[in-house]
Amino acid sequence: MGDDVADRVKKVTAQVLGCNADDLEEKTSFVNLGAESLDSIRLVAGFEQEFDIDMDEDAALQVQTIGKAIEFIKQYV
Repeated sequence: MGDDVADRVKKVTAQVLGCNADDLEEKTSFVNLGAESLDSIRLVAGFEQEFDIDMDEDAALQVQTIGKAIEFIKQYV
Protein backbone atom coordinates (compact mmCIF):
# COMPACT_ATOMS: atom_id res chain seq x y z
CA MET A 1 0.00 0.00 0.00
CA GLY A 2 2.75 2.46 0.90
CA ASP A 3 4.42 2.22 -2.49
CA ASP A 4 1.06 2.74 -4.17
CA VAL A 5 0.56 6.02 -2.28
CA ALA A 6 4.11 7.10 -3.15
CA ASP A 7 3.63 6.27 -6.85
CA ARG A 8 0.34 8.14 -6.97
CA VAL A 9 1.79 11.20 -5.21
CA LYS A 10 4.63 11.25 -7.74
CA LYS A 11 2.17 10.83 -10.63
CA VAL A 12 0.02 13.78 -9.51
CA THR A 13 3.11 15.92 -8.84
CA ALA A 14 4.47 15.15 -12.32
CA GLN A 15 1.12 16.03 -13.93
CA VAL A 16 0.69 19.32 -12.07
CA LEU A 17 4.30 20.51 -12.30
CA GLY A 18 5.15 19.06 -15.69
CA CYS A 19 8.09 16.94 -14.58
CA ASN A 20 9.02 13.27 -14.90
CA ALA A 21 7.61 11.10 -12.09
CA ASP A 22 10.64 8.80 -12.36
CA ASP A 23 12.91 11.69 -11.36
CA LEU A 24 11.04 12.39 -8.12
CA GLU A 25 12.42 11.21 -4.79
CA GLU A 26 10.98 11.52 -1.30
CA LYS A 27 13.49 14.25 -0.47
CA THR A 28 12.52 16.27 -3.58
CA SER A 29 11.15 19.68 -2.62
CA PHE A 30 8.14 21.08 -4.45
CA VAL A 31 9.84 24.49 -4.49
CA ASN A 32 12.89 22.98 -6.21
CA LEU A 33 10.50 21.69 -8.88
CA GLY A 34 9.37 25.25 -9.50
CA ALA A 35 6.11 25.12 -7.55
CA GLU A 36 4.64 28.50 -6.74
CA SER A 37 1.63 29.23 -4.55
CA LEU A 38 -0.91 28.52 -7.29
CA ASP A 39 0.88 25.26 -8.11
CA SER A 40 0.68 24.27 -4.44
CA ILE A 41 -3.08 24.75 -4.46
CA ARG A 42 -3.32 22.73 -7.68
CA LEU A 43 -1.23 19.98 -6.06
CA VAL A 44 -3.52 19.82 -3.03
CA ALA A 45 -6.56 19.65 -5.34
CA GLY A 46 -4.87 16.96 -7.41
CA PHE A 47 -4.05 14.85 -4.35
CA GLU A 48 -7.61 15.22 -3.04
CA GLN A 49 -9.01 14.09 -6.38
CA GLU A 50 -6.52 11.24 -6.83
CA PHE A 51 -7.14 9.80 -3.37
CA ASP A 52 -10.80 10.90 -3.01
CA ILE A 53 -10.07 12.69 0.27
CA ASP A 54 -10.60 16.11 1.83
CA MET A 55 -7.41 17.44 3.38
CA ASP A 56 -6.85 20.34 5.77
CA GLU A 57 -5.76 22.81 3.09
CA ASP A 58 -3.74 25.06 5.40
CA ALA A 59 -1.82 22.07 6.76
CA ALA A 60 -1.42 20.57 3.29
CA LEU A 61 0.08 23.79 1.95
CA GLN A 62 2.81 23.55 4.61
CA VAL A 63 4.06 20.25 3.17
CA GLN A 64 7.36 20.90 1.38
CA THR A 65 8.61 17.56 0.00
CA ILE A 66 7.34 14.48 -1.82
CA GLY A 67 8.06 12.34 1.25
CA LYS A 68 6.14 14.65 3.57
CA ALA A 69 3.24 14.65 1.11
CA ILE A 70 3.20 10.85 1.16
CA GLU A 71 3.17 10.82 4.98
CA PHE A 72 0.48 13.51 5.09
CA ILE A 73 -1.80 11.71 2.62
CA LYS A 74 -1.40 8.39 4.46
CA GLN A 75 -3.19 10.04 7.40
CA TYR A 76 -6.27 10.33 5.21
CA VAL A 77 -6.32 7.03 3.31
